[in-house]
Amino acid sequence: MEDLVLAAVAVSCAVAAVVWGRSASHRGRVLQRVERSSVDPEMRELARSDYRKDLHTAGLYGSLALSAALAAVAPSSSGAYFAIILVPVLVTAVLGRRFVADAKLAQTRLELERRAQEVIDQEDTAPKRWAARLAPDELPDITGFEVGRVYQAGTGLMAGDFYDLFRVAPTRVAAVIGDVTGHGIEPSITAFQAKYLLRTFLKQFRDPAQALEELNAQMAAMDRGEEFISLAVVVFDTEAGTLRYASAGHPPAWLWHEREVSPLRATGPLLMLDPKGTYYSREIRLDDGDMALLYTDGLAEARNGDQMFGEDRVATIIRRDPGAAPDVLCKSLLEAARDFSEGPIEDDVAILAVRRA
Repeated sequence: MEDLVLAAVAVSCAVAAVVWGRSASHRGRVLQRVERSSVDPEMRELARSDYRKDLHTAGLYGSLALSAALAAVAPSSSGAYFAIILVPVLVTAVLGRRFVADAKLAQTRLELERRAQEVIDQEDTAPKRWAARLAPDELPDITGFEVGRVYQAGTGLMAGDFYDLFRVAPTRVAAVIGDVTGHGIEPSITAFQAKYLLRTFLKQFRDPAQALEELNAQMAAMDRGEEFISLAVVVFDTEAGTLRYASAGHPPAWLWHEREVSPLRATGPLLMLDPKGTYYSREIRLDDGDMALLYTDGLAEARNGDQMFGEDRVATIIRRDPGAAPDVLCKSLLEAARDFSEGPIEDDVAILAVRRA
């Protein structure tokens, strides 16, 4: 019975030795490729360590298989046969420190890779986090108004498109949209600053043109080089029954009023272009059902060859169904621009629609 057990052990260990031997052979081929192509000494050392460990494991199982087989054939000297195992044990003693050092090296590499992945993940999520602050998915519910919005990131790096909607007084609501020139983290920071500074100035000044002048002076003082901001503000005053707007070089917003679509064009230069730039505002009677649609230039500049989607197409889509819900209208405009464009829209697109219910 003991001989059968030893024979079974011998066969099992022989199978394990073959498996680990094949693994060691594969590791050896990997090591050869790494030594030929890699300039990273740590990578080469880790490949050698993997090869040595698999080879050592194959040798250990081979020694066990041989010892068990000899003991099964001649059980009277089984103790001497099992001394064969001392060979891989001695190898372990010799290479033990090397194995421990390799394990520490592997742990260090793993930690570096983990940190590198964290950096990559942060770089991937940073544009989304900034976009969520500049062009949030959710806007506040404001009694008496219907609101729609849509934002689509372009194909480049982080951009500076933003929009905002907030109550500046019990009877006044401000809708804002803007775009900072350039792409990357700096324009996004500028957009963030402009968005929240403007909130303060619109609460401080009743006239949006005054708020733009103050914002321009503050932003220009930061000396951001070649950065400029286009921005449009529409303030709905339900008590006075008026709509007042001002625009700093922004593409024309569109107003549905008295059954017609009219452009709300720029009333002053781009922000940060001239520290002393002057702005003025215009006032229109506000009726129930009036709607303002604001957008950034990524919408109008969607391209099909040499043709751009253009401002007139925006107005045509509004005119075609002015009673559409603001969120439906915003999505329809974006979908129309996508259909028009011969490829992905490269620039960011932000659209904001606000209707007096």
